[in-house]
Amino acid sequence: MSTHSSDRQAAHYDRIIDDYDRHYYDEQSLEYRRRFILEPLFAGLDFNGKRVAELASGSGHTSLYLKERFPTVELEGYDISPEAARRYSSQTGCAGHVLDLTKQPADSELFDAAIMMGGLHHCISDLPSTLKNVGRMIKPGGSFLMMEPNADYFLQSVRRLWYRLDHYFDAGTEDALSHQALLEAAQADFSCDRLQYFGGPAFFLIYNSLVFRLPHGVKRVIAPPMMQLERAYGLIPSRWAYASFMAHWIRK
Repeated sequence: MSTHSSDRQAAHYDRIIDDYDRHYYDEQSLEYRRRFILEPLFAGLDFNGKRVAELASGSGHTSLYLKERFPTVELEGYDISPEAARRYSSQTGCAGHVLDLTKQPADSELFDAAIMMGGLHHCISDLPSTLKNVGRMIKPGGSFLMMEPNADYFLQSVRRLWYRLDHYFDAGTEDALSHQALLEAAQADFSCDRLQYFGGPAFFLIYNSLVFRLPHGVKRVIAPPMMQLERAYGLIPSRWAYASFMAHWIRK
């Protein structure tokens, strides 16, 4: 990622962060995250007493969840946006750092685990460097957990068009990812322990309400039946049906 691309990413996120936080971290979106992303992603893991980095941390809501689930976890946040790093520190009480992962990692083998919720797809212009830098931050045997948009989704062409037309996206610096291609690019440093595809009707209308400009009052009314529909949708046995994936990788 060039310096221009990095600056563009930081400036873009600073512009939308208020709207982003308002839609992605209200009661209904947080409940979707808990049920369909965070609980499945962290199932079977124990980060108590572990050092964990939240990468592309935003305002730190994933770290808040981890502090509640693992009371003795030690957390630090990293984001390309100075405003996001400031909010991370303010909300979590943990250190927030400004870091461009396409250029450099933090100190080597500093963390037992790293978590990146929707951050890798903002690094498409230099994914190999990003993955290498993430790998350098994690101790051998440690975990790298991620959630990203799925490029194998059957509506991917529609999503690409949406990225170009909607000012909440920056099509020049972000795109959905194929997990298989991503893992092949990182195979020298990581192996995949667990992979799950997800993302149906509630993913768009509840979790991604910003994209549809859905009023919060409407979200509150439709959230209960949409959550039930999401459970049923999740039984479809094909990666093509799902907008996103989550994965747990192990540092070699």
